[in-house]
Amino acid sequence: MDKKQFTTQVLEAEKSLYHIAKSILGNDDDCADAIQNAVLHAFEKLHTLRNEKYFKTWLTRILINECNYMIRSRKDQVSYEDYYDTRTMAQEEDYSEVFEVVMGLEDNYRVPFVLFYVEGFSVKEICQILKLSQGTVKTRLYRSRKLLKEKLMGVYGYAE
Repeated sequence: MDKKQFTTQVLEAEKSLYHIAKSILGNDDDCADAIQNAVLHAFEKLHTLRNEKYFKTWLTRILINECNYMIRSRKDQVSYEDYYDTRTMAQEEDYSEVFEVVMGLEDNYRVPFVLFYVEGFSVKEICQILKLSQGTVKTRLYRSRKLLKEKLMGVYGYAE
């Protein structure tokens, strides 16, 4: 794969990468940093890509690793100003209840849910990206749907 093909494929995956990073990190600035670092690492390690048709899956795995690294390195290091600004922004912006409920899921359920339902990855691709068994991915998708249903019933007041 040459530089032009790499650039084209990264641009095609840009929106998907943002959704995945947003589902893990939540903060737009952190998302941009994670995506930038993931693309840089992917470019540096492009020679390790075995099959070009799996480029998006490979790049997504790099992004998830980068997001997890950012979470580990910044754990318990939120300044009061950042907390206050984030809280104020969340109150001012009009997020849908569904988005808030999805973002409220634990990472184990939110990431597979976003990969499958928002980004359109297959269960097999999610298995490769998250390095999980097919049964585990299916179970997490089932549980995330069940949790969303329970929480959204509470929000909208529907009864079964």
